Amino acid sequence: MRSYRELFRTSEFTPLFLASAGHTTAQTVSGLALGVLVYRQTDSALLSSLAMFGTAFAQVIGAATVLSGADRLPPRAAMTVLGLLFGAGTAAQAVPGLPVWAVFAVLLGLGVVGSVGGGVRYGLLNEILTRDGYLLGRSVLNMSTGVVQICGFALGGALVTAISARGTLLLSAALYVLAAAVAGCGLGSRPPRGAGRASIAETWRTNARLWSSVPRRYVYLALWVPNGLIVGVESLYVPYSPGDAGLLFAFGAAGMLVGDVVAGRFLPARWRERLTVPLCVLLAAPYLFFSLRPGVPIALVLVTVATFGYAAGLLLQERLMALTPDALSGQALGLHSSGMLTMQGVGAAVAGSVAELTSPATGIVVMAAASLTATLMLAPGLRGGTAAGGEATGSERGAVTAGERGATAAGE
Repeated sequence: MRSYRELFRTSEFTPLFLASAGHTTAQTVSGLALGVLVYRQTDSALLSSLAMFGTAFAQVIGAATVLSGADRLPPRAAMTVLGLLFGAGTAAQAVPGLPVWAVFAVLLGLGVVGSVGGGVRYGLLNEILTRDGYLLGRSVLNMSTGVVQICGFALGGALVTAISARGTLLLSAALYVLAAAVAGCGLGSRPPRGAGRASIAETWRTNARLWSSVPRRYVYLALWVPNGLIVGVESLYVPYSPGDAGLLFAFGAAGMLVGDVVAGRFLPARWRERLTVPLCVLLAAPYLFFSLRPGVPIALVLVTVATFGYAAGLLLQERLMALTPDALSGQALGLHSSGMLTMQGVGAAVAGSVAELTSPATGIVVMAAASLTATLMLAPGLRGGTAAGGEATGSERGAVTAGERGATAAGE
């Protein structure tokens, strides 16, 4: 599958695309509105930031407790119910007089259940598309997320000004419900990919199984660490150049979109494995030039070139799917998503701390150097991983199938 026309003609891809885009739009708009609402109530920049991005830390809890649901729930029902839960939770946060602690309690709950959503969504994508179509489909979802986030922040700011933060939260809740309706009406009925009940114990067992494969472990670390450290770099755009931070983010989004298009649409299969490490290097190396304190025009060029390297994530996800049994694909992708978001939160916190002690430019360089170091340390384990992983996957498929048959016979 090499064309967008063929992709959107694939059954169920369009409703999955629309439901995902609607969910991301609602999340972006509601995050900005909630950040404004909390800041007005508390006058705390820290609490406002946590209100906008704190769900990333809740992903850790979800990954350790409920992530097994990604493969053990019917995908259509799971996406529909999750959309309704997010709609209800967002509407609850708009209730006048709701204490700040209650706002964060709801936020934590949504973050935990949301960790299942990524696994369900991308596991379903892996079912809908053929193996050779997954990369193109995921690149389209990534591109839509980037565009939706840029437009969503602009829309959220306009709505907060026009109708208030609480009114914006209510509109976001309605958008969550609309996304749930698209999923419920547009997706087909599919059984769960895995057998047995979703539970904390099963989540731990499957996470341990996913982590036990050495090739897969290297892929996970490459997906989490270099990316998370560079998100820390991006969190310093505002203190580096407050008046031009929007431009830096916009040019970064453009670089990421171009990288996704090239990797998903035009990159031949024989080049994908070879270019994974170079793209991870590209993601960090241009930021080292911030040690020279470049002006805005040069900084924009550096950011655009660097963010092209985010395409490495697509190639690594494709490799992750090649190394993972189909029955575990949802939890495997959910673990990737949760770990990535968590590392992004950690990267932002570390970058902010370094910048507080030194300067924003120094923080950018330190985080970029750390990302580059992590990539070079992981590179040996990423070379030639497909062949080794293929053997591991073949034997693991048999083990998983036998395990599932045993679980079914035992009544799980």
